[in-house]
Amino acid sequence: MKKKVVVLGAGFAGLSAACHLAAEGYEVTVVEKNDMPGGRARKFEAQGFVFDMGPSWYWMPDVFEQFFARFGKKVSDYYDLVRLDPSYTIYFGPNDRMDVPARMEQLEALFEQMEPGSARHLREFLAEAAYKYRVGMNEFVHKPSHSVWEFADLRILTSLVRLHMFSSLAHHVRKRFRNERLRQLLEFPVLFLGATPEKTPALYSLMNYADLALGTWYPMGGMHKIVEGMVALAQELGVSLRLNCPVQQIIVPNGRATGVLTANGETIQADAIVGAADYHHIESQLLDPSLRQYSEHYWQTRTMAPSSLLYYVGVGKRLKNLLHHNLFFDEDFGRHAREIYETPAWPERPLFYASVPSITDPSVAPAGSENLFLLIPVAPGLQDTLEIRQRYYDIVMERLERHTGQSIRDAVVYCRSFAYSDFVNDYHSFKGNAYGLANTLLQTAFLKPKMRSTKVKNLFYAGQLTVPGPGVPPSLISGQVAATEIKKALV
Repeated sequence: MKKKVVVLGAGFAGLSAACHLAAEGYEVTVVEKNDMPGGRARKFEAQGFVFDMGPSWYWMPDVFEQFFARFGKKVSDYYDLVRLDPSYTIYFGPNDRMDVPARMEQLEALFEQMEPGSARHLREFLAEAAYKYRVGMNEFVHKPSHSVWEFADLRILTSLVRLHMFSSLAHHVRKRFRNERLRQLLEFPVLFLGATPEKTPALYSLMNYADLALGTWYPMGGMHKIVEGMVALAQELGVSLRLNCPVQQIIVPNGRATGVLTANGETIQADAIVGAADYHHIESQLLDPSLRQYSEHYWQTRTMAPSSLLYYVGVGKRLKNLLHHNLFFDEDFGRHAREIYETPAWPERPLFYASVPSITDPSVAPAGSENLFLLIPVAPGLQDTLEIRQRYYDIVMERLERHTGQSIRDAVVYCRSFAYSDFVNDYHSFKGNAYGLANTLLQTAFLKPKMRSTKVKNLFYAGQLTVPGPGVPPSLISGQVAATEIKKALV
C-alpha cells in the first residue's frame, strides 16, 4: 500500500514537494485554502486584463529547467520562455534612465561609459559571483540544514573566504565601483532579501550573476504559466489537488501526525505532512502549543523580508518610454532601505517598481491597452488603510507620469490594490510579509527555522520561511529537499 503525504499549500514549494513525492511513489494530496493554486503567484482577470498577483521576475532559468528535467520534461513542454533585452531599465529622474542590456559586451560598454576602467572590474566581480552561484546552488541550497555539521566539509569550509560570507555586499560592491548609479544597479537585487546592502553577506552577489549573466526572462502568458505547468505535471504524476480546502488542525497523537482536519470537517489521513504554507501560521494555529518549536518571542525577533504595496492597473492606451521591467531609483535608495529594515515606517519618498508585461506579451491586455503592475517595497507589519493606499498610488503615478513624459491616470480603466491585510487574509502571511525570512548572516542555512519539526516526527516544512530562503527558484528547491527528507524518514 502506498504511503500517504499531505502537502499544505499549493505555492511553488508545495507543488515542487508534491511532484517529487509523487514521482517516488507516494500518494500525495495537496490542500490549498484559496480557489486557485500558486500561492503568491496566483493570477486574476478583469476587463480583459490578466494580472500576475505576485512574482514578476524570472531569474535563474537553470533551476526551472532542472526541476522539469527531473521528471523527463522540459520547460518548453509547458510554456514558452523569452529573454528580455534590455533586461530592465532604471530611472534616476526625468529623461535620466539606464537601460541594462542583456548582452555582456554591451553591458561592459555601459559600465565603461559611466566609469572608465570599470568593465574590467565588472568581469572580475561577475567571475567571483559565478563561483558563488555554482557553489551556492550545488553545495548549499540542497542541504536540509538540520545542523551546522552538514557544512563541516573541508571543500565548503575552504570556500568560505572566496564566498565572502563575512563581509557585506555594500563593501564588496563599493570597493570596486565608484559610480553611484552602477553601485545601485549592483545592490538592488538584495533589496528584497531582507536587509540593507550593508547588512547582507557578500555571498549574495551571486544574485548579480543570476541577473546580469543568466539574464531576465518571461514566460509568455504570464508567471502563472509556471504554476499551470507544475499543476499539469503534478496531475500527470497522480497528485490530488484540493482547492478551497483550508486546514484547521494537524492531528498529532503521541508525537506523530496522522492527518489533517479541514474546515469542512473532513479528516485526510497522512503518513507524513509537508507544511508549505506559512510556517508561523502552521505552528501557532494548527498545532497544539506543546508541539510548537518556536515561541512567539522567537518569531517577533526574526528579521523579515519586506512586504509590498501593490497596484494592478489596466490602462486604456499604449504607454511610451517604459520597458517590461522598470525600476524607479529617483529618490534616496538608502533612506527607503532604512525605512524598511531599520526604522520601520511608511516611506516618505519611496522607490518603486513598474512592470508592463503587455509590452512583451499582448495576450495579457486588450488590444490598444497596457497591463501595469506597480510595487512599493515596505516594512512588514505596517497597518494599511484605503487612504494610505490612495496616497501612495498618487505619489507613484505622479512620478511615473513625470519621468516618462505622459499622462496615465486619465486613461486608467481598472485598478486594484493589494497590501498588508491582503497578504494576511489570503496567505496567513506572518506580519504580512511578501518574500519570507530575510537572508541575513544570522538567518542563513541552519540558522533558519528548521525544515524538520523537532516535536512532530513526520512533519516537515518547505517554502520561504525555511531553507534555502525567499524567491521562486529557492522555493522550488525547498520543496525538493523536503521531499528527499520525507523519503529518508519513511523508509
